[in-house]
Amino acid sequence: MQLTDNQIQGELGKLSGWELREGTITKLYKFANFKESIVFVNRVADLAEAADHHPDILILYNKVRLTLSTHSAGGLTEKDFDLARRMDSPA
Repeated sequence: MQLTDNQIQGELGKLSGWELREGTITKLYKFANFKESIVFVNRVADLAEAADHHPDILILYNKVRLTLSTHSAGGLTEKDFDLARRMDSPA
């Protein structure tokens, strides 16, 4: 079920570095080098597969931008915020 604007703001307040953009939540992660970026992306891939919920991923050498929304619901759901929390947790 799609979250309301108030619910989205409440969930965003619990996350660090995530931003609301055009009906999605997005975060830019920075790493020391390309290899660290890829290690992170591989960890994200494992988390996404386990959750059956997949982010859009943009790799820019030592930066990775993740974007989440629930396409089937037409917006943001609890699944997006659950996965964002898992991605931010230490490996």
